[in-house]
Amino acid sequence: MIIKPNRNDARKKRHLRIRKKISGSPSKPRLSVFRSNMHIYAQIIDDTKSHTLIAASTMEKEIAKPLKNTSNLEAAAAVGTAIAKKATAIGIKEVVFDRGGYLYHGKIKALADAAREGGLVF
Repeated sequence: MIIKPNRNDARKKRHLRIRKKISGSPSKPRLSVFRSNMHIYAQIIDDTKSHTLIAASTMEKEIAKPLKNTSNLEAAAAVGTAIAKKATAIGIKEVVFDRGGYLYHGKIKALADAAREGGLVF
């Protein structure tokens, strides 16, 4: 029986290849992005301790409430703004962007642009 690889398997392979090169530190943590069919998630991670410092997603009521849809460009921008606001509140200004194997286009780009406008540098 031959198992055909799907789109998500290819993304996971790309993500592992990218993660060999990208790592977050205490001074410059990693901003990781994950997309599902219904929601978008962002985390700021210190890889030296394997510890998530901040997280934001469309699962949070204060982000999802004003949105009509939790999986479009507007939702991605709202998550980017929220993660930037939370990061600057605890003193994080610089991050390394980890696109999670996704193309830097559409929702991923919208999240990154909103985070940059919110004050994060990457």
